[in-house]
Amino acid sequence: MNGFLIDENLPLPTALPTTLPIVHSRQLGAQPSDSFLWQHAIAHELVIVTKDADFSERIQLSGPPPRIIHLRVGNMRRTEFIQWLYKQWPAIEAALPQHKLVNVYHDHLELIA
Repeated sequence: MNGFLIDENLPLPTALPTTLPIVHSRQLGAQPSDSFLWQHAIAHELVIVTKDADFSERIQLSGPPPRIIHLRVGNMRRTEFIQWLYKQWPAIEAALPQHKLVNVYHDHLELIA
């Protein structure tokens, strides 16, 4: 795991409690396709962070890489979302080595090996 790829449907966090690089999909071009992001994540050993169910469905049909963090929370204001994600991040990152999919709900994690 070399870092995190933030999907375009999420705001780019200004900081997360990680030492790994964070890349936002917008840095890879205008509206890159899910397939492009998937292949980019594999090639660069990145974990995809998304709200898109397509990535969760795809990882369940195949093994990692990449690993997926699926944020399953409703709409929040940007500031509230970033604060929530920041608080959840240590548990999320700790779960990644043993799990291909980390579903993150407002109040708990669902881990899929």
